[in-house]
Amino acid sequence: MMSTLDSSPLIDCREESIYEDLVQLRDELTVLKQDRSTYIRFPDVIAFYNRTVKLAEFIGDTSMIKSKKGNQVDQILDSCFKLLSLFFMTTGRNNEAPAVYALLSTIKRLLDHLIEADLYSNKDLMHISVTLDRLQEVVKKSHGSYSDKLTTLLTSRIDYCQSCLTKLRSRLAEIHEDLHPIYENLICISRLISSANTRTNVGLSEIQKLKNQLVKIDHQRSEGHFVHTNGQKIKGSLELGELLDYCFAWTDMALKQEGKMPEPFIDTYKTLLGIRNKLANISLTQAWSLREADLYDFQKELEEIDDGRVNGKFLDVNGNPAESYVQRTFLYLIRRSYSYIYYLMVASEPVSEELLPVFNQLQTLKRCLIEVKNLGGLSSIRELYPYSMKLNSIDSMRVDGKFHVGNDVPEGQGSVTELLEQCYELSYQLQVEVDGNSDETS
Repeated sequence: MMSTLDSSPLIDCREESIYEDLVQLRDELTVLKQDRSTYIRFPDVIAFYNRTVKLAEFIGDTSMIKSKKGNQVDQILDSCFKLLSLFFMTTGRNNEAPAVYALLSTIKRLLDHLIEADLYSNKDLMHISVTLDRLQEVVKKSHGSYSDKLTTLLTSRIDYCQSCLTKLRSRLAEIHEDLHPIYENLICISRLISSANTRTNVGLSEIQKLKNQLVKIDHQRSEGHFVHTNGQKIKGSLELGELLDYCFAWTDMALKQEGKMPEPFIDTYKTLLGIRNKLANISLTQAWSLREADLYDFQKELEEIDDGRVNGKFLDVNGNPAESYVQRTFLYLIRRSYSYIYYLMVASEPVSEELLPVFNQLQTLKRCLIEVKNLGGLSSIRELYPYSMKLNSIDSMRVDGKFHVGNDVPEGQGSVTELLEQCYELSYQLQVEVDGNSDETS
C-alpha cells in the first residue's frame, strides 16, 4: 500500500473504497450544512461523527499532521472532521473534543503564516497561547469519551502549534524591551498600510500619513541604528531596521500601484477581497447572523488559494509568479481572513443555534440594563416595566426550569439561565435604587 504522504493518484483498492465512502459522507455533511430550513440537531451530528470515526479507523494512521496536503483520503477526512467540528459548535458543544478540530486547523494556518511573514506582535501570540491552553484542557477531558484517533491527532496538532509559538517567541526575545513599543508600532503601521491598500477607494492619503510616521521613527536612529542614551546599539536594532525598511518599501509600492491589481491576478484578488469583506461584516453582526458551520466554505476557499502557491509564490493563469505588490496584498488578505475566522470561532458561545435567539435577546437586554445603570439609573419604577416584561416573557418560555424547542432540550441551558439571572439581578438593583431615591424625597 502506498504511503499516505504520497499525493499521487490512489492505486490501492481498499483505500479507493474508503475514499468513495468519505466523499459520500462529506457530501451528506455539506447538504446538512446548506439546509437552512431547520436547526442542526446533535443526534444527527453524533451519527455522522460515528460514521466518520469508523472510516478514520480504517486508515490506521494520523498522516494528516505530517503533511500539509496528504493524500486524497486524508484531504476528504480532513474536510469531514472540519464540518463535524463546526456542527459541534453550531449545536453548542464547543467544549468537546470534536469541536476543537476546525479551530486548531485555523490556528495552525495562522501560525504558519506568522512564521513565514515574520510580522507579528506579542499580543497576537498571547491570545493564541491562551486559546491553545484552553483547547488542550478540552482535549484532555475528552479522553475516553471520543475516538482515541481523534484525540491523538488533536494532541499532536496542539503540540505542533505550541512548538510554533516557542519559535515565534524566541524571535521576539531577540529584541530589547526598550524597542518593543517601536516594534509594536511598526507592526501596526504595516497592517494599516495593507488595510488602506485593499479598500474600495484606496486610502492614499492615509498611506502617506503612515509613511510620515515611518520617517519620524527613522529619525530616532543614529547612523542607522537604534541606540541607548550612552550611544550603545540596542539589542534588536538590526531586526527593527529591517522591519522599518520593509514598511518603507510597502508604502512606496502601495502609493505607486494605487490599488491597481495586474490583470492576470484580478479574479483571485476579487475572490480574496470578497472573503475578507464578508467575514468582516459577519464579525460585526456575529451574534445574530453567524452559523458556525458556514465558516467551512470560507476555510475551504482560502486553503485552496493558499495551497495553490508554488514555492510560496502565487501564480497567474499562465504560471507566472506574482510580483511583490501582488504577493504582499494576497498574503495580507488571506491572513486577515484567517484571523477573522479564528476570532469568530473563539467568540462562539456554547449555546445551540436553537437557543441563540433567546441568548441574543438576553445579551441585548443585559447591555441595555447596564447602560441604564451607568447613566444614573431610572427616575421612576415605571421605566423599569418594559425590561421586566421582556424578562418575564423569556422566563415564561421555560418548562421545569429548562428552555424547550419542540421536544428537544437544546445545549446551552446553563449559559442562557445564567444570563437570565444576571438580567434579573440588574433589574433588581435598578429597582432598589429607584426605591431608595423615593424614600429620600418623601
